[in-house]
Amino acid sequence: MDLQQVTFANEAFYLAFEAKDFDAMANLWSQRDDIVCLHPGWPALFGRDSVLDSWRNILGNPQQSQVSCYGARVMPVGEESAAVVCYEETDGNIMIASNVFIAEGGTVRLYLHQSGYCANPPSREPG
Repeated sequence: MDLQQVTFANEAFYLAFEAKDFDAMANLWSQRDDIVCLHPGWPALFGRDSVLDSWRNILGNPQQSQVSCYGARVMPVGEESAAVVCYEETDGNIMIASNVFIAEGGTVRLYLHQSGYCANPPSREPG
């Protein structure tokens, strides 16, 4: 798997999140029905319909805070997948996230997103 494409897909995920662009978000997720999403404080969501419904609600919420990503580290996981571990910042809170991407029809797509609060995050590097 091309790790530059994974980096690009991870950045596209956070850009869609920041822009509250549901169509872009939906396009990033795998078409498979066994995808998984673990939002902070939520029960696990399994399946494309449940995952996309959650994003529709989050991105459609006018009170939803902006989320930015920093410190992304990409790691290959076999030939057809890769994981990204990064930090998310929103309203002065820092969370740690893992995003797993798979190769699907020649495109890198999100298969799993998990985010949770980070008690002792590293500093955000300037730049």
